[in-house]
Amino acid sequence: MEREPGQLVAGRYHLVEIIGRGGMGAVWRARDETLGRDVAVKELVFPPVLGAAERAAFCARTIREARSAARLKHPGIVTIHDVIQQDGLPWIIMEFVTGRSLAEVIESAGPLPPAHVARIGLRILAALRAAHSAGIVHRDVKPANVLLEAGSAAAAGADDAERVVLTDFGIAVLEGDAAITQSGLILGTPAFMAPEQARGLQATERSDLWSLGATL
Repeated sequence: MEREPGQLVAGRYHLVEIIGRGGMGAVWRARDETLGRDVAVKELVFPPVLGAAERAAFCARTIREARSAARLKHPGIVTIHDVIQQDGLPWIIMEFVTGRSLAEVIESAGPLPPAHVARIGLRILAALRAAHSAGIVHRDVKPANVLLEAGSAAAAGADDAERVVLTDFGIAVLEGDAAITQSGLILGTPAFMAPEQARGLQATERSDLWSLGATL
């Protein structure tokens, strides 16, 4: 079902505009009418290969993974506020980060200076360390999932004041939780995917580091 700007989700979130789209769904900027603030709302879609039972498992897994990601408290990890279901689909309500993705920056400006790349890489690494310490593997680290938010100091020319935020834990795996996956379904982005992921094996912390290397 195609969504339109102005639609109300869960009686609370007014969809304003699409700010990102991928194989797992679309991300909207929305207005939280209850708290009077902008949020990012991820509308997930079912992979077309899934049957009815597998769709139910997909919803359960998404809710479980949003719950696990909501446990993460780190300035380099996007904050998850809530997860809801509407029209049989899961929606993830997240912090709205004012800025562009690393993918957009590279597309418009080309390769970044090495020192800037190093700063971004160290901040992504810190975010991944926090996630891995909580038993969470991201599985889809790539430029489109890295947001760059410039604060007042960064706007004045201090690049080291730039906030680097890792987002989209929608296909993350929580270590020790029951796996709810479709057999043979490989999730992730091939260009940034570790070899073991591409072979359909379980992603690990090392897989995230491979993807970070590919991103840099």
